[in-house]
Amino acid sequence: MLRNGPSLDDYLEKGLYGEKQIKPAEKKKYLGTYRERIIVALTKSQVMEKSVYPEVEDFIKTNPDANLLVNGDLLYSAISKYLQIAKKYGNNFSIVTNHTNSTNIGLVLAHSYAIDKENIYIQKSKAIPKKENKKKRGLWSSLKGRMKKKH
Repeated sequence: MLRNGPSLDDYLEKGLYGEKQIKPAEKKKYLGTYRERIIVALTKSQVMEKSVYPEVEDFIKTNPDANLLVNGDLLYSAISKYLQIAKKYGNNFSIVTNHTNSTNIGLVLAHSYAIDKENIYIQKSKAIPKKENKKKRGLWSSLKGRMKKKH
């Protein structure tokens, strides 16, 4: 007997377990996309920082066809700054909520096709701490100090 289509067992499995997926664990980790499609990714803690990573804004700006995926488990106040950047440059974005799986990924910028970028993570900058031996002065105090030096 020749079969051209799915069997009854195939239909039953699909009904019970859903569509067969390729690399489901990878898709869950990277907010619904594959690692090979990612331009840049930030961890949850990086997204929670007050400032925006300028590298991410540059990638969003230079890849207008890329999609921004943000982790919906994070506070809106943390992700909104990146959503505003995506809006500014016309990128599509999605807030991904998947409460059945935990991931340390907070944000992903990805294409709909594979690019196989080797390093997708941004390292936290190792800024040199400023010397704290000088007394901080306000604008008016520093202007007065400069005026005295000139006379």
